[in-house]
Amino acid sequence: MGWTFPWFSSLGSSFNWDFQVTLGGAGGADEYNYQKAAALKQAGKLCADQGDLPGLSVFLREGDIVFHAYSTYQRGLDLLINTYNYLDLTPLGRQEENDPRGMMWVRHHGRYPA
Repeated sequence: MGWTFPWFSSLGSSFNWDFQVTLGGAGGADEYNYQKAAALKQAGKLCADQGDLPGLSVFLREGDIVFHAYSTYQRGLDLLINTYNYLDLTPLGRQEENDPRGMMWVRHHGRYPA
């Protein structure tokens, strides 16, 4: 279709802290997905006190003006994980009720049981 658009990385910027997807550390956020990180961890929805977490943001630039059009976190990213789309079609689904991290079943190719 001839579409072109630039992709950008947050590497070397404060973007991850500004949008609360990096917890702890120098300048790290104490919230994720608009909830306190401590409460998420206590509820079993976070496994770590520090580090980068999944998130997606979309922006539109018109001239010198940048608009923050959309952000999503956690389950809002499921549509981009094709494995989840297939599992959601199966009779037993994802079977992640006792899996607070959501994807503990994923392993490297050589690490599945024989």
